[in-house]
Amino acid sequence: MFRVPLIVAIALIIAFGGGILSALSMLNASVGFGAIEVAGWRAFPAAQTAAADPYAKAHRAKGGRLLYGSAEGLQFTAFRDAEGLTLTGTCSYRMSGRTPTTRLWTLYAADADGMRLNAGADLPAATNSQTVLRRRDGSFDIVISRTAKSGNWLAIPDTGAFQLVLTLLDTPAAASTGLSGLSMPVIEQIGCGQ
Repeated sequence: MFRVPLIVAIALIIAFGGGILSALSMLNASVGFGAIEVAGWRAFPAAQTAAADPYAKAHRAKGGRLLYGSAEGLQFTAFRDAEGLTLTGTCSYRMSGRTPTTRLWTLYAADADGMRLNAGADLPAATNSQTVLRRRDGSFDIVISRTAKSGNWLAIPDTGAFQLVLTLLDTPAAASTGLSGLSMPVIEQIGCGQ
């Protein structure tokens, strides 16, 4: 007597539970489709537009984040150094080179969920194009480390894996025609356990 309703209830629980879990896993997996990768830096230029795929729109809504429009800017993230090793708080890194043409850029370290890391009070947790020291040719070096370094230094806590977030504001790289031939800074490991 209760056998058929019990089978229907179990089937509905499995269907709804599986659907919800698969949707949540897809939202946590990626910002969407159409990623570009330049020298280890990854960006999703279509995620900010009205023509973004449904997963990108849902990811944006779930995270409650304001993304830049295609004419405003572009956000790049790097999880690995030039050798392909995961960035970790127990190692020190040097980010060197130039950024693509932009009016302003910002750089900070974030955890895997994109939340900004804070190494402690009065330590430089972020930097930007207005405060970074440059060479005569316009290139720069930024040391990313948990211990203080001379010159441009970005402090990170002694944590596990992290990512670097480089935001380019008012840049031609945000337009679809500006994506070819971008020159991005290189991230090199300079030591671990120091």
